[in-house]
Amino acid sequence: MAAFDDDDRPKKKIAHEIGQDLGLLSVEELTLRVLLMQDEIKRLEADMTQKRAKRAAADQFFKR
Repeated sequence: MAAFDDDDRPKKKIAHEIGQDLGLLSVEELTLRVLLMQDEIKRLEADMTQKRAKRAAADQFFKR
């Protein structure tokens, strides 16, 4: 019996490096990375929207 069960080990965080060799990744791993990247794009777009709104409010306040 192993000292640690697989369920007790910390899960390896999925990370993707732009330009990384994809040859050794399975379809499932690629799917997870696509989902990860889509979530990141949504997060970036939400932040851009928020910053544009703040900028527009500041511009309106200072009558730019």
